[in-house]
Amino acid sequence: MAASNPGAATNTADREIVITRLFDAPRTLVFEAWTHPEHVARWWGPNGFTTTISEMNVKPGGDWRLVMHGPDGRDYINHIVFVEVVEPRLLVYQHEPEPGTEPVNFQTTVAFAEQGEKTLVTLHMLFPTAAVHEHVVTHYHAIEGGQQTLGRLAGYLPSMSAADDLVLQRTFDAPRERIWQAWTQAEHLQRWWGPKDFTNPVCQVDVRPGGAILIHMRAPNGVVYPMGGVFHEVEPPSRLVFSSYALDPAGNHMFEVLNTVTFEEHSGKTRLTLRAKVTMQTDVAPQYLKGMEQGWSMSLDRLASTVA
Repeated sequence: MAASNPGAATNTADREIVITRLFDAPRTLVFEAWTHPEHVARWWGPNGFTTTISEMNVKPGGDWRLVMHGPDGRDYINHIVFVEVVEPRLLVYQHEPEPGTEPVNFQTTVAFAEQGEKTLVTLHMLFPTAAVHEHVVTHYHAIEGGQQTLGRLAGYLPSMSAADDLVLQRTFDAPRERIWQAWTQAEHLQRWWGPKDFTNPVCQVDVRPGGAILIHMRAPNGVVYPMGGVFHEVEPPSRLVFSSYALDPAGNHMFEVLNTVTFEEHSGKTRLTLRAKVTMQTDVAPQYLKGMEQGWSMSLDRLASTVA
C-alpha cells in the first residue's frame, strides 16, 4: 500500500514514497532477511529481477554495492551507504550514484514494528526534489517496484523459517533467578556451555538488546569452535532471544540460529523451554547441525549439574 507519511512535513509530500506491508514473521527474522546478503540476494528487486551483491557492510558508514539484473538483460548498478542501523527496528541508508550511472540519489528509511508475532515494515523513500521523485515514479515505476519487492520478501520469509524447530524442555531444581544468572553471567555460563567435556577458554556476553556474544568452545581433542552472536530480546528473568552463528577458519558464518529461551517458575523449580531455529546455512553446515540437539541436551545436563 502506498501512502503519504502522516508524520512528514507537508513540504516533502511531493518528493516521498511510503510503502507499508505486514509480514507474517517475527521482527528479528524480517530484519535478518534485510541485512544479510545471502538472504537479500534472494528477494531484492521487482518481479523478474535478480541481484548480485558484492559488498554489504551493515553499520553506519558501511557500503552496500549491488547490481540488479533486469528481465530485459539490463543491469542497474547501485551504491548505498548506511546512515543508521538500530537492530532490529530501523535502517536508514543513502543511495549514492556510481560514476557513469544515472545521478539519482535519495534516502531510504525502513522501520520494523512488532505487531504481535508479525512485523509491520514501513519503507520511506525521500528524494531531493519533486522532479526527481516524478522521474523515478514514471520512468522506473518506483511505487510498483517497491510493492513487488516487498511481495517477494513475503514469499521468501517462509523459506527462512522452514527448517524444523528444535524444542527442548527441562525442569531444574533451582529458583528462576539462579537459572537466569547461569545464562546471563559469563562466569557461570562458562562452566556449563557446550557438549560434555568441552571447555570455554573465551566466554564474553553483553546481555542487552544489541549486545554481543563471543564463546570459544574447546573440544577434548583441543580443536576450538568459535561462536558469535547478538542478543535481540532480554526480559529478566523470563525470556532471552539471541542469534548465534558458527565461524569457519576464515571467519565466515557457516550457519546461524535464532534461539528463544523462556524461564517459568514451577512449584519452586524452573521450567526452561529452548527453541532453536536455523535461519541460514551454507553447504558445509549440515555436518555440524546434525549434532545440534545432542549438543544442547548435553549443555542442559551440565547446567543442571552446575546449579544443583
